[in-house]
Amino acid sequence: MVKQFAVIGLGRFGVSVGKTLMKLGHEVLAIDKNLDSVQHVANIFTHAVQADATDEEALKAVGIRNVDVAIVAIAQDIQSSILATLALKSLGVKYVVAKAHDELHGKVLEKVGADRVIYPERDMGVRVANNLVSSNILDYIELSPDYSIIEVVAMDEFANKSLRELNLRAKYGITVVAIKSGTEIKVSPGADDKIHRGDILVVLGKNENLDRLQKLWQ
Repeated sequence: MVKQFAVIGLGRFGVSVGKTLMKLGHEVLAIDKNLDSVQHVANIFTHAVQADATDEEALKAVGIRNVDVAIVAIAQDIQSSILATLALKSLGVKYVVAKAHDELHGKVLEKVGADRVIYPERDMGVRVANNLVSSNILDYIELSPDYSIIEVVAMDEFANKSLRELNLRAKYGITVVAIKSGTEIKVSPGADDKIHRGDILVVLGKNENLDRLQKLWQ
């Protein structure tokens, strides 16, 4: 199903998000108050318009009420970020994702109605740190202060054993949500599915349990 997204703020982060959404087959309305930024991406997105996202009338004029999700990719200009988020929610945009510069900025965005606040720099720092600590950890995504998902190369001791035999949920309090074997991906694997040498496991769990598990991989 094709969704309509609006990306507000056409810096590197906003353009990257927009391009990815386009590759996934969705429509993207790109908005920035800087005309050069808009012209630079005019041929990349479904629509690209110059508008002040803090101005409700300007947002109405570009059809912002028609989008399913709006991403406020402004972070350095904190005031504009907050006002744009407030304007989007006031106009009835169903789901607003806002990029925050820091924790305080994020708290304010939540207060004015952002449905989700993201911290790209902080989250990337977490990923890099975890990747450096263990070469087997391929990715680390923090879902909340308590839960995360990690992507790891299966330990040799896991080879040719089923999830039932490994009993990772009982031992470590974690859940294997997917197994990647070469080019094949098995989502929501069953208890009898086996892990083979070199498989990549996508694991969900509480951060404290994942931390314990990571120590085994180091």
